[in-house]
Parts: sequence; C-alpha cells; structure tokens
Amino acid sequence: MSTTFDRIAVVGAGAFGTALANAAAQAGRKVVLLARSEAEAEKLRGKRESARLPGVKIDANVTIAATDAPTLDCDAVLLAVPSQASREALKSLAPKLAAQTPVIACAKGIEHGTRRFMTEIIAEVVPAARPAILSGPCFAADMGRGLPAAVTLAAHDESTARALSHALGTATFRPYYSSDVRGAEIGGAAKNVLAIAAGIVAGKGLGLSAAAALTTRGFAELMRFGRALGAKPETLMGLSGLGDLILTCSSPQSRNFSFGVNIGKGLAVKDIHAATGLAEGVFTAPVLIEMALAHKVDMPISAAVAAVLAGAITVDEAIESLLTRPFKAES
Repeated sequence: MSTTFDRIAVVGAGAFGTALANAAAQAGRKVVLLARSEAEAEKLRGKRESARLPGVKIDANVTIAATDAPTLDCDAVLLAVPSQASREALKSLAPKLAAQTPVIACAKGIEHGTRRFMTEIIAEVVPAARPAILSGPCFAADMGRGLPAAVTLAAHDESTARALSHALGTATFRPYYSSDVRGAEIGGAAKNVLAIAAGIVAGKGLGLSAAAALTTRGFAELMRFGRALGAKPETLMGLSGLGDLILTCSSPQSRNFSFGVNIGKGLAVKDIHAATGLAEGVFTAPVLIEMALAHKVDMPISAAVAAVLAGAITVDEAIESLLTRPFKAES
C-alpha cells in the first residue's frame, strides 16, 4: 500500500479535472488525465487544452488517456466527474484499481434517488478502495491560472488525508486535511442549493442586504443539517462549509449562482438547463430536503429552492413564504 502517492489518475477532463491534473503535475506527481473516450483523449493530446477550461494549457508532464483504457497504474484517483455520473465512472474503474487505493471524490452533491454522499458511492462500488473527499472554495478557472486556493481534503483515516494533502499541495494549491468526511461532503452539497437561492436574490435585484441575510441564514441551515448528520462544527465553519458558501453565493463563476440568477430574471428552469447545462444544486435540492425532513431539520431556504425548481411555487411565492415566516430568536 503506497503512502507517497506519486502516481495520480484524474478521472474527468473537464474544467476542474484539468485544473487538478495540472496542480498534481506541478506538485511533482506522475499524472494521467482520463477523458471519456479515446476520441476525446486524442483531441486533448493534440490541443493540450480542455474546451471547458479555455486558455489553460494541460501541463506537459500530464499523460492523457481514455477512461476505458484496459489498465490503470496509479496510487490514488481524483474523481472529477459530476456527482450524478460518479457511480457509472466508478463501475468502469473498479476492476482496474489495486486494493486500498484512495479514491477522492471532487464532486459536490448527493446522489439522486439513493441519498448517497460521494464517499458512500465509492465504498459501495469499490469496497476495497479508501474513500476521500476534496471540497472547498476553489474555481477551476482560478486554479488553472495558478491563483492561490485552499480546500479541505478529508478521509476517514487522518494519516491518509495528511499524506494525500502533502502529495497534491503546491505553493498555490493548499489542501488542508481532515478526518471529518461527512462534514466536508455536507458543506459542498448544501452550499450548491443555497447558491441557487443567492442567485435568485441577485436576479430579482433584491439588493446586497438581502443577499447577506440569505447567505447568513442559509449557513444556519447548513449548520443544523450538518449537526444532525454528525458533522463537526469546525468543518462546517471551515473551507468546505462557510468558505465554499461565501464563494459560490457571490460570484457568477458559480454555475449554481448563475442558474439562480436566470431563475430570478424569470427564465424557465428547462430553458436554463438547455442554455447553460448542469448545475449540481438542481439535483441536490430535492434530495437535501428529503434528508432534512427525515432528520427533522428545518431548512426553509433550501425547501423554497427545491419547490421553485420543481415548479410547485413561483419565485415570488417563495420570497413571500420566507418573508412572512414568524419572527424568532436567531439560531
């Protein structure tokens, strides 16, 4: 079992996968970036640039291959595919991985239908692997340009998380290690839903005061949900919780925030999907509320987002429902 993690496989050649591959190469690791198909891999070999991350060249030390390559020689895997595609990606990887290989989920979400967090899917599909999660306030475009960023890297075994952090960290990319896997996953998943809410506030032109109130009260929801599922408060108040929430609730670089802005401007959810593509929070919202109800956690902002996305209420009705809630002590 390797403890140095010199050989890193990055699954997913989108924006974040490409940025992670570059960071790992700059950290001195031997990196293979796995594209969806041989045709896509060949295209990337020629251009050395992902269409999802224009202007950022793939490091010369990164080897590019296809996910369906027959073998995979690596000490650790960074799984950089959308949360709802993680299970299928893992099924194709499972036969190629040595026992005890760390598989680090880099998507922020909860699987629709199963209510599984990403590390739970890893444990289910690749039971011999060591599941881990990488989450925090880091945009692929910033990371790809070499701008400073810090994230949380959590594994159940803290020594594994520490070793992975040392293997992947650079002068500008700082993974802080933790053993609170659930806390890191909850922060990343819940903030996507709250970012849609923040985008709606911006799209409706409700002002910065409303935006600040939304973010603060949204964080209170995140904290309640995290406590109910056993997360550590310091994790939720750290990079993968509060840090990521601040970033994604305030920037159009966030796909979830931008999705919400378009809803606030009056666009239909289906039309936004067609124009801008996937926003993780759209899939997470209904599952988050199902889990909140099961654990008797009050999450009114997240519930309002889920209802708007489902077409059960309008944006104006959602806003009215939140503004007419009974006055109560802050908690």
